[in-house]
Amino acid sequence: MADIRLSTGESTITREMNKRHLTVKLNLRGRDLSSFLKEAQGAIEERITYDHNLYSIEWGGQFENQHRAYSRLAMVIPLALMAMFILLYRAFGTFRQAGLTLSIVLLALFGGMLALNARGMTLNVSSAVGFIAMFGLSIQNGVIMISQFNGLRREGMPLLQAVSDGARHRFRPVMMTAVTTILGLFPASLATGIGSDVQRPLATVIVYGLMFSTVITLFVLPALYYLIERKSENTHSDENN
Repeated sequence: MADIRLSTGESTITREMNKRHLTVKLNLRGRDLSSFLKEAQGAIEERITYDHNLYSIEWGGQFENQHRAYSRLAMVIPLALMAMFILLYRAFGTFRQAGLTLSIVLLALFGGMLALNARGMTLNVSSAVGFIAMFGLSIQNGVIMISQFNGLRREGMPLLQAVSDGARHRFRPVMMTAVTTILGLFPASLATGIGSDVQRPLATVIVYGLMFSTVITLFVLPALYYLIERKSENTHSDENN
């Protein structure tokens, strides 16, 4: 009736979509997922010969989650920046001041990316969320500074004095906002325990990016404000003459 014997083979045959499939799992350490995936796909295509009509390779797991998250962030981040610009324009009433305040975001982005690179981290979903939070904090400090300049100018103070006095008066509030955030998240940026893979990139971006943007807000932003507003005043004077 049957020939019974012992042999070596698969203990379980799995199927999906009415096709046999074999799952290969791995845990990646020491490098980012995207570059590894690109390298692995290229190596398989170059070194392994197989019939593409009979066999297919699909990559899933964390990569799929990351790809979906990046797709959402690609829509969320531009919308967030657009909303920030609209709110800044409504607050200041001029495109030049709204654009000047929003420029802090680009400088803060540079600081955050520099921190990730210096600490050997890569841009992932966690750090991208950290960038969004850091953008909001940076814009807040810029609004505090420029609102003070505009308020002093509306009181009749000359441009140069308004910038000088406003920067001095708003030094402490900006520093308090930055320092409390930095001190609160600094331990998370150094964490190595359970969950640190998620919290460490997020905290690193906020801590070091905010450090960079605070220096820009306190020392560079007043100078740029003065140059832009002086040019605007000179343009209006020439038009009136």
